[in-house]
Amino acid sequence: MIELNDLLAKAGLDPMSVMVMRHRPTERELREVLPWLAAERHEVYNAFQSNHGEVVERALSKARYLASFIGQEAGSAVFVGLYEVLGYEVVSAERFWSLPGNPELRQLGTKGPKDGRDSFWFELRSTGHMGNWKGKLVIEWTGIERAWWRWAWRNHFPIHAIHDESLLVKAMPEWQSLTFDWSQLHVLPASWRQALAQWRGIYYIFDRTSKLGYVGSASGSENLLGRWQKYAAGGDGGNRLLRGKDPNGFVFSILQRVSPDMPVEEVVQVESTWKERLHTHAPNGLNVN
Repeated sequence: MIELNDLLAKAGLDPMSVMVMRHRPTERELREVLPWLAAERHEVYNAFQSNHGEVVERALSKARYLASFIGQEAGSAVFVGLYEVLGYEVVSAERFWSLPGNPELRQLGTKGPKDGRDSFWFELRSTGHMGNWKGKLVIEWTGIERAWWRWAWRNHFPIHAIHDESLLVKAMPEWQSLTFDWSQLHVLPASWRQALAQWRGIYYIFDRTSKLGYVGSASGSENLLGRWQKYAAGGDGGNRLLRGKDPNGFVFSILQRVSPDMPVEEVVQVESTWKERLHTHAPNGLNVN
């Protein structure tokens, strides 16, 4: 049976110099979008794996290479890339949040260095080894799940599968099943953004904090992506009763898609029927009118 160490050796890398990590963040928001970051926002993904707790810091500082994987399903890991560990610097907690990629990670729920301590910031450079298998190579993650970092030479990682298409960005679900947290609007995959840019319709925002809802519409030149980008930029999208609320509690979904050539006034009429049916007019909801 072919194992990861066989592939490393074939790529000219000594398994004794390689640390293997299976990333599966404890933060729900980050866990859901980490594959998207690995696929299309490499600078943010690499920032995520450049900082660790004290035990992992000491271990990674002794490695020459990092084999990076994401845990999408139990007992397996999806390959992201091989990185050379070029070194590290010690950064303060204050400086940590100014480093590239970390503001985005903070928005996705990353807590940062524990207890605000000074921590290692690793310089990791993608080597390109096995690059054609990014998102396609799946290994078996043997042993206990919570042992998320290991030395390659001490472990056996059988090759489970090599897929034709990447598993990092899956096909977007049907529109009726879509729900996005506000933080996810900033990092939607390109193929998903393309679809939303073509759709017009009625959308719903639920505020987890106040337990109230808001109904809006997207038509004309904006379409759903354009409208939601305004929420991503400012949080409230210009809506008075959403202003001042924490957008991290907002959940977005689509109530109804409409024809691209439906007149704006008809779209507004459809929007009004949804406000009535869902009782989103203030004070029972977040719609002013």
